[in-house]
Amino acid sequence: MSYSKFSFAQVVELFNLTVTEGAGLFENVPASEISNYLQETLNFNVPLALAVNSEKARSEFIIAPVMLELKKLTNYALFSGVEFNVDESKGLNGYVDFLMSQDPEQIFVKAPVVVIIEAKRDDLAFGLGQCAATLVGAQQFNQDQNREDIELLGAVTTGTVWRFLKLTGNNLQIDLQEYSIREIDKILGILQI
Repeated sequence: MSYSKFSFAQVVELFNLTVTEGAGLFENVPASEISNYLQETLNFNVPLALAVNSEKARSEFIIAPVMLELKKLTNYALFSGVEFNVDESKGLNGYVDFLMSQDPEQIFVKAPVVVIIEAKRDDLAFGLGQCAATLVGAQQFNQDQNREDIELLGAVTTGTVWRFLKLTGNNLQIDLQEYSIREIDKILGILQI
């Protein structure tokens, strides 16, 4: 098994998670200023990604520029398409679309991992299990490196629509509100919490 094989129900049951869901869990998070560069890039890239309409195009043309902007704002390490094998016996292994660590080291992933992004072509609900499993893997990775009590933020996104999750201990919060790429300032604000 790997992150991509998990359904949401399997993650919750196997890892004994308590789920809290609600709309607007991040509504009090302030928006973040975005650079002119990101705005211009998205203005050009979003129509292109929608025309091509593949997961890869959405990931490269929309999500990657957003994640690079986040890296500029936070100086966190950013990894894309990295193999993140934590505990194969539990299915906590496989590739992660985007991963960020608070440690600025870029050569390899170091704790604490704080952000996990799962790219999908169109079905956000389908990506919830994979994202939740990867968050559990990141939590285990952090604990193995003696970095306990780290809140982890996850997102499942098509690039144009974003849905957020937060894992603290065994409590997994899911924001039922979906954020449009037109709210990029709010998306970046949430990604920085």
